[in-house]
Amino acid sequence: MSTNTVTPAAAPAPETTPAANAKLTAREKKWIVYDVGNSAFVLLSTAVVPIYAKSLMPADGNIVSAWGYAQTIASLVIALLMPLLGSIADVQGMKIKFFLGFFGTGVVMCLAMSLPLMWLPFLIVYVLATIGLNGSLTFYDSMLIDTTSNDRMDKVSSHGYGWGYVGSTVPFLVCIGLIFGGPSLLGWTTEACTRASFVITAIWWVAFTIPLITSYRQVHFRATSDHASEAIRGTFRELGSTFGRIVNDKPLWMFMIAFFFYIDAVNTVISMSTSYGTQLGIDSTQLVVALLVTQFVAFPCAIIYGRLAGRFGCKPMIVAAVIAYMCIVFFAAFFLRSAAEFWILAILVGMFQGGIQALSRSYYGKIIPKDRANEYYGFYDIFGKTASILGTFLVATTTTLTGNASIGVLSIAILLVVALVFLTLQKDPTRG
Repeated sequence: MSTNTVTPAAAPAPETTPAANAKLTAREKKWIVYDVGNSAFVLLSTAVVPIYAKSLMPADGNIVSAWGYAQTIASLVIALLMPLLGSIADVQGMKIKFFLGFFGTGVVMCLAMSLPLMWLPFLIVYVLATIGLNGSLTFYDSMLIDTTSNDRMDKVSSHGYGWGYVGSTVPFLVCIGLIFGGPSLLGWTTEACTRASFVITAIWWVAFTIPLITSYRQVHFRATSDHASEAIRGTFRELGSTFGRIVNDKPLWMFMIAFFFYIDAVNTVISMSTSYGTQLGIDSTQLVVALLVTQFVAFPCAIIYGRLAGRFGCKPMIVAAVIAYMCIVFFAAFFLRSAAEFWILAILVGMFQGGIQALSRSYYGKIIPKDRANEYYGFYDIFGKTASILGTFLVATTTTLTGNASIGVLSIAILLVVALVFLTLQKDPTRG
């Protein structure tokens, strides 16, 4: 390593480290609330944006294909940028600057979505907003090591997931109330109320980002900003070395491949559900309320799933969730035709969504070298954050070629089958 680089600090934070089971500190809470802020945009994107985009399209337009390609492009851009983003994140003083850059891009583009745009410009602006969101999340995730200690990361991260699920419903309910009640109460058109919801979401996003911005201090860093170019080159060398160690660890790389495929499928189900329901002609009110229920179901089910993992093992519960998602995909493709069935789908997704996300992260932590956890989690983030490229592309392309959205949804099962094969062949390092 260059003499210009600085050895990462050993302490997790410049304050007294609380016990693992102690209450959340003010610093940890301020990190957590960013999940509350950005999740509002995620929920609105899942439930409202596809419906609004469909309303902007010609009558014969296929929102499943258009939405699938939009999601794919956004994910692909982040996938290409991820190695560089991960490098810069470790440079002293740069993490917060690039976080602000991507966060600012996401918020500005969210506001721009409120402009009266045609369907294609609207989707382009949405893609830019999504890139801003996902870019900010890359840095947000890496801020966790500066916020708390190793033995508290699971607790703090889980609270981030939980409050993100629940907290995002507050502005969402306001937006839904405006969309459905605004025309009669305010005399606005439904389109104008929907555009106003983007403004409300952007304001919420900003409000819950301020605590993080004002409190965050980068404790762990690799170089000063004056030597950023050398630090970035050094990071690429380190990434190459870590990648080599992963290749030589068969149980680890087999799980990482399985993780990529099944988390891709999970993310695709989440991102494509509303556009699929819209294409089937299900009432938008039913779609929105059902997805709202998903948020409330996901958090407690994630906790229950974690307890079951303690009894039956982490990997068996991940395998069970993959099989459950295969059933969910088959149900969506062959049986989902009405609002009642979409409600069933939303509840099923909520039952397994939080669990598979939480257990994947904890299982990965158990099978990697603890002394190089940060480097290994960098690769985990690459696989997790770039997922949905293959799934959304499969759905969009299959739907376009066949003209049948149900067959497009069924194609997600291919990803789950591949994941299940690798999970079955992988030897679980956590069991003797």
